[in-house]
Parts: sequence; C-alpha cells; structure tokens
Amino acid sequence: MPHKCFFTGRSTRSGWIKAEKGARRDGGVGNKIKGRTKRRVKPNLKKLRVVIDGKVQRVWVSTKAMRQGLVVKPPRTRAQAS
Repeated sequence: MPHKCFFTGRSTRSGWIKAEKGARRDGGVGNKIKGRTKRRVKPNLKKLRVVIDGKVQRVWVSTKAMRQGLVVKPPRTRAQAS
C-alpha cells in the first residue's frame, strides 16, 4: 500500500532547498541563491484502523483528514476477562 492519504490523496511532493550566500551584515553580498537541490516534502500520515463501508481496515490517513472529521474510527470494546 502506498504512503498516501486514503481520504485526501495527500502524498509526497517535491520542493527545493536553496543555498544562499551570506547576508550583507555578515560580510556577504546580500542573499543571493548560489545553488538549488531537490528535496522531498512528506505529509503527516498516520496508519489507523478506520471503518470503511462497514468494515474495519488499516489505512494511511493524513492528520488534516483527522482534524476535518473525515475519519470514522471503530467502536472501542472492552477486553473480555476470563
């Protein structure tokens, strides 16, 4: 299963890391970009037990989907004492 939110579809995105020259106050020539490197921006995902179509499944869920109320968790049951 890919690391992708089941509800919102959030997955890893790409971005840039910028290497800049020093600020003028530090003896540089101002903030000028001297290089760029690709980086990965990962979403905040949790693996949860969720009720989907009446069945309990374990899926990756973003914390944003949890805050929006898209996630329905299964009811908690007490452990049977023997």
